[in-house]
Amino acid sequence: MTSHAAPASPPAPSPSPPASPSPSLLSATPPGARAYRLRTSRGEFAVVDVPPAGGAEPKGVVLSLPGFTGSKEDFTLVHGPLAARGYRSVAVDGRGQYESDGPVDDESAYARAQLARDVLAQAEALGTDVPLHLVGHSLGGQIARAAVLEDHSPFRSLTLISSGPARISASQEQRVKLLRDALSRMTTAQCWEAILAMGPPEEVGGPARGLGGQEHLRRRWLGTSPAQLLATGRQLCAEPDLVGELAAVTLPFHVLSGTHDDTWPVPDLDAMAVRLNAHRTVVVGAGHSPAVERPEATAHALATFWDGLQGHHNGTPTATGTATGPLA
Repeated sequence: MTSHAAPASPPAPSPSPPASPSPSLLSATPPGARAYRLRTSRGEFAVVDVPPAGGAEPKGVVLSLPGFTGSKEDFTLVHGPLAARGYRSVAVDGRGQYESDGPVDDESAYARAQLARDVLAQAEALGTDVPLHLVGHSLGGQIARAAVLEDHSPFRSLTLISSGPARISASQEQRVKLLRDALSRMTTAQCWEAILAMGPPEEVGGPARGLGGQEHLRRRWLGTSPAQLLATGRQLCAEPDLVGELAAVTLPFHVLSGTHDDTWPVPDLDAMAVRLNAHRTVVVGAGHSPAVERPEATAHALATFWDGLQGHHNGTPTATGTATGPLA
């Protein structure tokens, strides 16, 4: 793993994405973890909440937002390492995502502004008496960006994991459009069977690939609102470049990715980090989902970035140079 200020040149891409580990979610959940519904001014949201490890000095709270077709379980493997570093780690299902309620056929409920306000309500419910660090993966990064643009005051920092400056790549846009077309003609159960029929999950990717095994992934897919998938998929294909607006916000930024990414090319993520004057981390051996593929290295990079902000309040990243962390 390399961690440094915004790079002058991108790292060389790996030839193929790594295989995702598939441990039991129950066995991978750290001691003390609680799964519950977080009550907010905008409704209840399903969360997994992991306190700092015993003996660790409490340093702050992390609010993590998953990506398109994802869920809070995508952060399961980073909870423990973050807890060991003193961070309370809270991962949330967004509105209409897996175990959080949402309209099934009303796409307006999933407009970007609505999802951003949900995040601000979640932050308020978690409290602001300690530093609150916002993390968004992929789609979750763009929702986190929208929340910060509306009101950055609840947050101590923003980390974007594999989340780019604007719309997704042409190849991924085509995949999302195919999924949206299928959802407009079939039930989510029929779509799931069609996805599995395309080939092995490790090759097909998408909602059939991830932590927890096929039964969990199937439940997650069937539990997610079709309207949420349609609306957020459309947003991914039309997201404008708001990096300039984000750069004007007085907040420390961190751009983290793997060494290769099909959704947003890594050089685009490098360039975004430069524009944001952001701390930049490239997790060696990871693809689009570093928290799943290289969780120890990802958690190390996150906690080291936040540790570097302790005692600094000028809104600029403090870490510079090059550092080597543990590889997962």
